Amino acid sequence: MYVLVMAYGETRQARIVRALRSAESVSVADLSRALGASEVTIRRDLAELEQAGVLRRVRGGAVSAMLRGEGLPFAMRELERAEAKARIAAAAVARVSDGESVVLDGGTTGSAAARCLVERRLTVVPLALSEFGALAAAPGVSLLLPGGTVCAGESSLVGPMTEQNLAQLRLDTMLLTCCGFDPRRGVTAYDLQDAAVKRAAMAASARTIAMVDSSKFARTAMAVVCATAAVDMVITDVDAPEDVVAALRADGIEVQCV
Repeated sequence: MYVLVMAYGETRQARIVRALRSAESVSVADLSRALGASEVTIRRDLAELEQAGVLRRVRGGAVSAMLRGEGLPFAMRELERAEAKARIAAAAVARVSDGESVVLDGGTTGSAAARCLVERRLTVVPLALSEFGALAAAPGVSLLLPGGTVCAGESSLVGPMTEQNLAQLRLDTMLLTCCGFDPRRGVTAYDLQDAAVKRAAMAASARTIAMVDSSKFARTAMAVVCATAAVDMVITDVDAPEDVVAALRADGIEVQCV
C-alpha cells in the first residue's frame, strides 16, 4: 500500500495521477481509503482517466499507460498543483514591467501566466495558441504570434519556422516553463522540438525567468533545454526542496518561493 499525501486544492483525479507517477499501479481499495471516496466513485474516476489515456484499468485497480519519461496530456497536467502554478505565474508576471516585450512559453504554467497578463501593457510573443486566445482581447497587450507547427494536444508552436521567427526578435524577458529542473542535469523537456523552441526563445531574450512548480525538481525529461546556469531567476512554490533551492542560490541564481 502506498501513502498519498494530499495537496490543498488538488482534485481527486489529480491525486490519482500523482499516485500513478510514483507507484506505476494503484488499487481501488487503497485509493478509496486514501482519498475518502467510495470505491464506486474511484472506479468512475479511473474510467475517465483511462479515456484520457493516462492509465489502463485492471482487475482491482489500474496501471499507468504513460511511457517512461512521457508527459501527461495537457488537460491532466492542468489538474496537477494548479494553485501552486497560479501563484508562480502571478509572481513571475509581477517581475515584468509595463512596456516590456515578453515571450511566453507554452504549458500549463504558461497558460496561467497568460491569464495574469490580461490587464498589463506589454508586447507578448505567445508560444501556444491557447495563450494567444487568452490575450487576444486584452486592450493593453500587443500580440506577436510566430509561425510554426501546432503540437497536437498542446496547442504549442514548434518547428523550424517558430525557431527562425524567434531568431529575428530581440525581447526583454522569457517566461520559461519546463518538464524537469535539476541543478546537475539541467532544464529538460519531454519533446525535442519543444526544447529547441525554448532555446531559441531564451537566445532572443535579455533574461529568462523560469516558472517551476516543486514537482519538476524530482523529474528529468529526455530533451535537454539548457543548464540551470542559463536561467536568471527561478520562481517556485514553498514545497521546493531546500537543498535544491540552496544549490541554485549558490550558483548565483535568484530563487523566489511563493
